[in-house]
Amino acid sequence: MKTRDLTQGSVKKNLLYMSLPTMAGFFAQTLYDVVDMMWIGRLSVEALAGVTIFATIFWLVEVLNEIIGSSSISLISQSYGEGDKEKTGRIIEQTITFKALVAVLAGIILMIIIKPLALFFDSNPRVVQSVMSYGYIRIFFIPIMFSSYTVNTALRCIGDSKKPFYLMLISSVLNIVLDPIFIFDTLPIKFGVIDFTIKGFGLGVFGAALATVISITIAFVIGFYYLVSGKSYIKISIKGLFKLDKHIDYKLMTIGLPNGAEALNRNLSNFVVMKFIGHYGSVAIAAAGIGMRFMGILFMPLIGLMMGGGAIVGQNLGVNQVERAKETAKSAAQLGFVVISFVSVVTFIFGEEIMRMFTNVEEVIVIGEPMLKVFVIGMFLLAILFGYSTVFSGSGYNFPFLVSSVAGRWLAAIPFAFVMIFLLDMNIIWLWISYIVGDIVELVVIMYYYIRGDWQTKKVV
Repeated sequence: MKTRDLTQGSVKKNLLYMSLPTMAGFFAQTLYDVVDMMWIGRLSVEALAGVTIFATIFWLVEVLNEIIGSSSISLISQSYGEGDKEKTGRIIEQTITFKALVAVLAGIILMIIIKPLALFFDSNPRVVQSVMSYGYIRIFFIPIMFSSYTVNTALRCIGDSKKPFYLMLISSVLNIVLDPIFIFDTLPIKFGVIDFTIKGFGLGVFGAALATVISITIAFVIGFYYLVSGKSYIKISIKGLFKLDKHIDYKLMTIGLPNGAEALNRNLSNFVVMKFIGHYGSVAIAAAGIGMRFMGILFMPLIGLMMGGGAIVGQNLGVNQVERAKETAKSAAQLGFVVISFVSVVTFIFGEEIMRMFTNVEEVIVIGEPMLKVFVIGMFLLAILFGYSTVFSGSGYNFPFLVSSVAGRWLAAIPFAFVMIFLLDMNIIWLWISYIVGDIVELVVIMYYYIRGDWQTKKVV
């Protein structure tokens, strides 16, 4: 099967070709997280808070996935750009193997820390029970989740952006269909004059988690078969998954270390911020959970541009076409800014309606509506940041991610929030504003490293 050569032709067309399916796929994937929150919001505020807390805890071990995943982007795209199909296949095999191994480690860590951390954020027994009910089955299926990321990344890095979209779409549709069936005892169905009720499983928050893992597993099996069967341009073998390559494995574990450190830093800062949010009670945690899931949808175009652009940058650096890599970064930033301009208008006009899609609890809505407006302002800064960051993910020069994250979170956002909340006793809106303060500092650091240009000579294969 022929895939797109990203070292030739129009940069903008290549960027759209790679990014639009990726955007759509990640949008679909994030949509089922949003649907989860919409249905869970119909259970209780405590259920919303519990799922939000689990998400915060889960992202702590996502660091392990981040290290290998970010390494694999530059390794796969650069080796493919050089035309070495055999090496590309070996890298994909090793990435799948290592992702599975670290996922087991991540699961063990989570099993140990989940309850103590749940109590750290909120001592409400109903909230803690929601964390445990939702979390245990998600933890058990982490190896499948990590491996599904690898399949999508591998296809994207060899220029096939459509298959990951289809896989994520399949997963999303399944989850949306299964969610209410597993969560509720009964479901009223209305189609015009047709009105009837079907029986559900009534599993509550556990049912939401079960629907998610089933959907992810089915999509992974399909994508894995696609790679193993030879229906993609790069074919992997089952045997190759059990044969270690020390040279590749070392690069997988080391190239992404700055990204892993950045992810750890980001997630630890999220822990602190979540504790700050907990200062305002369970309703604030519930509102934050809704905001984070909704903003996750808005992040998808930016992530799509960054991942699609990263693959383009990697292939072009593989053949020493630096100017095309620069043009890719600039175009990604411009497109991201345009997308955020549109969604910001929608958010400012329909902020209250968006919150009511998730909950009817007025206290949550009052906190959440201004939160959405503040968050979307920060998205303009992130559009530029994500666009120019494509040069770092594509080149494998990931150190700027770590520096920008440390500076933005620990030197700007968290000190600002601490002063506003605990010293000046200000309204929670100032906690949301602290995100913008951090985004400004992160953008400044990223642009400094982009202009400095060390990424231009970085090769990882």
